[in-house]
Amino acid sequence: MNDRTTSDGTSGPSEPVARGDRTDGVTRAFVAHRNLLFTVAYEMLGSAADAEDVLQETWLRWAGVDPDTVRDQRAYLVRITTRQALSHLRTLGRRKESYVGPWLPEPLLTSPDVAEDVELADSVSMAMLLVLETLAPTERAVFVLREVFDLGYGEIAEAVGKSPAAVRQIAHRARAHVAARRPRGAATAAETRRTVEAFQRAVETGDLRRLLDILAPDVVLLTDGGGVVRAASAPVVGADQVARVLGRIAPALSLRPTHVNGDPALIVRLDGAIDTVIAMRVDDGLVTGLYAVRNPEKLSHLERETTLRR
Repeated sequence: MNDRTTSDGTSGPSEPVARGDRTDGVTRAFVAHRNLLFTVAYEMLGSAADAEDVLQETWLRWAGVDPDTVRDQRAYLVRITTRQALSHLRTLGRRKESYVGPWLPEPLLTSPDVAEDVELADSVSMAMLLVLETLAPTERAVFVLREVFDLGYGEIAEAVGKSPAAVRQIAHRARAHVAARRPRGAATAAETRRTVEAFQRAVETGDLRRLLDILAPDVVLLTDGGGVVRAASAPVVGADQVARVLGRIAPALSLRPTHVNGDPALIVRLDGAIDTVIAMRVDDGLVTGLYAVRNPEKLSHLERETTLRR
């Protein structure tokens, strides 16, 4: 009878080297691809907490595999992650049906270099994640794996349990759906920085006239309180209405510029604790979209930077 690996990762006396090497190989492969797997799960779910749960489930399944029998470990791990994320996505869909007010993705604190990877930044932006919410679960998985991570149709077919021909059709349909709803082209980095700085000064000083100069006429503000904290129960549309809401930000709150989901953002703190995160969409030097997350359950990941990978 073969000895089993113990809970501390050591092996029984019969195969100490082989079992130890196998455990190390399994762990190394998972760690090497962890950031990629998290990004896949997050782009499918829009929730960092659920993405972490998916990674835990992926690890448990991967830990039982002999890595030497897997030809492409990256593809194998992505396949496990996708299947687990699809299961979570269907559960999340039912949860969102009873969500109070607008639902926004869980914001992730990202480094400025994410914004420099235009395709990655676009795919994890608040605006794009909200577009992905309008896709069916399998469509979303196919779109993310094909358009963001450039996986082949055969690999995607294995991940979603469809034929390659069916995946091609789903990808074409999802691509057209997203293209019709994709946000307009973003501003340059310098233009965005100037706009964000002006926006922050206007909010901090309560200068409504300056705010109106920065906000696009058709700007939309979405606020997510999850029924836990105060937030608008419907989108706030138009520069005048949005400026009035922003003008009510208390002077006691501190604002710090940062990047979330590759977007420029402000972290709003009250007595040192994160109160709100406002991500911004800037087009042609004007703020066209504001995404304010206030639900405390969605702000826990903002105390640390998340590394995203393609």
